[in-house]
Amino acid sequence: MSSGSDGSAVKAAQVLLNTHGHGLAVDGDFGPGTDAATRDFQDAEGLSVDGVIGPNTWRALVSDGGSGGSDEKLTHSQAASMFTSAGIAWSSSGNCSDRYTRTCTSFDQLRRTSAEGVIALKRASGCSVHITGGTETGHASGTYSHWNGYKIDFAPYSCVSSYITGTFTYLGQRSDGAALYRAGTGDVYAREGSHWDATYHG
Repeated sequence: MSSGSDGSAVKAAQVLLNTHGHGLAVDGDFGPGTDAATRDFQDAEGLSVDGVIGPNTWRALVSDGGSGGSDEKLTHSQAASMFTSAGIAWSSSGNCSDRYTRTCTSFDQLRRTSAEGVIALKRASGCSVHITGGTETGHASGTYSHWNGYKIDFAPYSCVSSYITGTFTYLGQRSDGAALYRAGTGDVYAREGSHWDATYHG
């Protein structure tokens, strides 16, 4: 998105720009002020200064400044601290965090990009986010899997569900019938039976 864009995605960007020290009105209008703030932010982060909020600028906006880059794997306690600081709750049916037990909710080996993606969703939507699944065993396998740190499950609260379905691009249904939505960052949200399944590609 860039100058002239409008809508919920612009509001999300304005909220994130404000968390980095800009005092924009969160009105969903990508006007001169938002353009200038975007260029200032890009310059400060060493990004291409083009006023366009693409994947690289978006990732920089949601970054909490941790070292190691998007492929950095977190310990459970590191991720839990990030989520606690952002006001994100989590639970497990087994009240545990061992990634080798399927009834636990573990963040061990979660990619930093995935943690930042959930935090960005909470900040941009202003909704409560409650995580119900992380990197523990028992999920489907594959490269972009829970086990490999790319996926997080969270409760389908009405606020966050409305934000996803109203802001992101509807992609159709997956082979299992789950409705798919893609964010501007390329992250994909699947509405599974009891939760949202989010994939943060990074």
